Amino acid sequence: MTVPVALLLLGTLAAVVAPRLLARADWTEREPVVALWVWQCVVAGVLLCCALSMTLSAAAAWQAVRGHVFAPAPHAVVDAYALRVGDGWAAAVAVALALGGVWTAAMLAREIFRSGAGRRQRRAELEVRSPLLPGEQPSGDRLVILEGVRPDAWWLPGAVPQLVVTTAALQRLKGRQLDAVLAHEMGHVRWRHDWLLHCSGALASGFPQVPVFAAFRDEMHRLVELAADDVASRRFGRLTIALALVELNEDRGVFGPCPPSQAHLPERVHRLLTPPRRLTAGKRLRLTAMAALVPVVPLLVTFVPALRVLG
Repeated sequence: MTVPVALLLLGTLAAVVAPRLLARADWTEREPVVALWVWQCVVAGVLLCCALSMTLSAAAAWQAVRGHVFAPAPHAVVDAYALRVGDGWAAAVAVALALGGVWTAAMLAREIFRSGAGRRQRRAELEVRSPLLPGEQPSGDRLVILEGVRPDAWWLPGAVPQLVVTTAALQRLKGRQLDAVLAHEMGHVRWRHDWLLHCSGALASGFPQVPVFAAFRDEMHRLVELAADDVASRRFGRLTIALALVELNEDRGVFGPCPPSQAHLPERVHRLLTPPRRLTAGKRLRLTAMAALVPVVPLLVTFVPALRVLG
């Protein structure tokens, strides 16, 4: 049971330490794409620790499972893991982790179902507010102009993502500001940020007492917006997208002394107007490579006993 316990301890350590390190890091705002990758690798490493620990614990608890897990391995490899059949603690750990895996899958399915239902409802409302004319056929256009007194722009994910812009936004946005807003929304569509939000939301809602998953959800919501801002700013300039954000949101009170739910908007505008210095290409590459090693560590811990015997 040494390896399953080591995997659990490793997963717990990563879940506790990684969010604190990322919260203190000053480069996440400068490099949101790299930060998104790091967060995904950390969460993947935690989940992989749990999955591997569950597998080895089940192999220690039940002979039938051990036969399937170590079927092609020589007896010396099996003995290297020191798994004792009938270990009550192993059975309890395996069952608990298996239930956690089933619960995670259920939460993800619920998140996808809710998202699909909400998307269908929004599309139905869009069809009511922007109906087809007699004899007009659905064109499947990615851009939809919607009559509205409130300046707004958003994207509807799906098989054919659509960008919705209200007429008030068209009146507010000047020059290339509309193009910048569309580029921002297309950045979400291109990089499938909706899937990141679904996965992080499912983990956070399924395990609200686990801080790493709550931090993962909160950071995904913040970082995907920063990454999309960078996509738009590279094409149309930081000032253009910053002014567009102000035009779209100044009537909502988000720039007042007590911002409401969209409290990140003032921070986004400040970041665009006073751009932080980006990391060098070498540092970005090192961070990316180091993050990619996080899911590899549980695999190394799992296979070390076997490699020692075979090596």
